[in-house]
Amino acid sequence: MNENKKKIQAIRDLPVKLYTAIAGLNDAQLDTPYRDGGWSPRQIVHHIADSHINAFVRMKLIMTEDHPLLKPYDQDSWAKMNDYTRDIAPSVAIVTGIQARMADLLEDASETDLTRTANHPDNGTMTLQNFLDLYAEHGNNHVQQIVGLRARMGW
Repeated sequence: MNENKKKIQAIRDLPVKLYTAIAGLNDAQLDTPYRDGGWSPRQIVHHIADSHINAFVRMKLIMTEDHPLLKPYDQDSWAKMNDYTRDIAPSVAIVTGIQARMADLLEDASETDLTRTANHPDNGTMTLQNFLDLYAEHGNNHVQQIVGLRARMGW
């Protein structure tokens, strides 16, 4: 299996890893930061959904427009919004759907598509390949924060 296929599979596998990481957590546990000053599992789940929605839209823009300008957002400000205190079920459903859509999009991408570019005001020129590389890891890194918290707390 080539590297990009492995990365696309990692994108497909994220929902199951996320379900496993949050299974059985009660509200108090969901609201416990994974480290001092860090996000709680509840915030992490909502963040993954928001981040991956943005990533999917950015990928589609890259594939359909000539060097589009991508809008950044302040993820820490988003994590402080009231919707990040709500039930995680809608965000888990979003992650399930968006990961499938993202993986399908990337499976259909040609080698030329992977070299298509966009302008990110904070990161400069980015390619579709950059997004594949980032989002093969992004969700899993956050899942590991939850897994690490559970291990430390004995949950």
